[in-house]
Amino acid sequence: MNKLKFIEDISSLKESEFDDLNSKDDSPFTKYGFLNSLEESRCVSTVNGWKPNHLAIFNKKKLRGFIPLYLKNNSHGEFVFDHQWSYALNRAGRNYYPKLLTAIPFTPCKTKKIFKSEKLDYEIFIKEIKDLMIKDNIETWHMLFPDDEVHKTLIDNNFIKRSGYKFIWNNKKYNCFEDYLEIFTSRQRKNIKNEREKVKKAGITFKVKDKSNLTDDHWEDFYNFYNNTYLERLQEPYLNLDFFKGVHAKRMQLNPIIIFAEKNNKKIAASLFYNGKSVLYGRHWGASEDVDSLHFECCYYQGIDYCIKNKIAHFDPGVQGEHKMRRGFEATETSSYHYIMKEDFRNAIKDFCTREGKEIKNYLKACERYTPFKKEYKI
Repeated sequence: MNKLKFIEDISSLKESEFDDLNSKDDSPFTKYGFLNSLEESRCVSTVNGWKPNHLAIFNKKKLRGFIPLYLKNNSHGEFVFDHQWSYALNRAGRNYYPKLLTAIPFTPCKTKKIFKSEKLDYEIFIKEIKDLMIKDNIETWHMLFPDDEVHKTLIDNNFIKRSGYKFIWNNKKYNCFEDYLEIFTSRQRKNIKNEREKVKKAGITFKVKDKSNLTDDHWEDFYNFYNNTYLERLQEPYLNLDFFKGVHAKRMQLNPIIIFAEKNNKKIAASLFYNGKSVLYGRHWGASEDVDSLHFECCYYQGIDYCIKNKIAHFDPGVQGEHKMRRGFEATETSSYHYIMKEDFRNAIKDFCTREGKEIKNYLKACERYTPFKKEYKI
């Protein structure tokens, strides 16, 4: 007999049972250590608009299913922008917030979002959450960047698909960075070489730290750079040092990598990546000095270099940024799914997503035409 329960903190679950349920997923972001670090550090909490309300399913007191779920009173840290939707519903005299969100906080990466034993159906999660929406008069539920496996189930349950895009680097079995550069037109190959040369001439070198040799001091250095990047924009960072210390404590499972830029034996910048075996995820960066092309080197070229050397198939550097395309990243469609409880608003959102989806498809085709690759390497 299955017992379904909404829980307010992931620490109430047994870590071993959670990771057993999630053992086939290589993403670091769906691991117990990552999600728990977000909650224990209070980066995810009611105070900042992320109230955990996860759905767990037990059978004979053992965890058999889990879906991350948050009660949101804002849209911060999601990377799928729905502000227009909230304005529209508010103008109709109804409340868009609180809304329900299934996502990995502050992490716009494609991952599994529903974890279950083979005997469970996805519908058991969906029905329970829809019942919650009716009981608490919540108008919308959003699932961001899920894996492809749940697509049909979500559509069959009246979720609306919304398309987006991001830029992914694909490793075509390159032997080295110079080998990779050969796919470009001569003009863009020269541009990339010039960017890397500027950093080299500035006397900047790089050191890679991974789970085998990262220390607490490295995380403090990284955090200072990361925090500085937000302060320059007069913003508070989403993540605090306690969160990164939590990642460090679980580094053997989460596979973080920090690449430091040094000048005159002094660290001046750093970029944080996670190794998901087949995908390298670029997540955060920061710098204490403004050096021409340093951002491109830290966040893109160092990541590409790492993928080539370690035979990693894909590099996901994060959302947005058409400038990535000129450096070899290929435009890729992303997906989110949205359940709108009431028919009038559901019809409006469906029409919006249909029209927006057509524009996204046109944009992706345009990206194919303007890739800087040689003709034989066109997307």
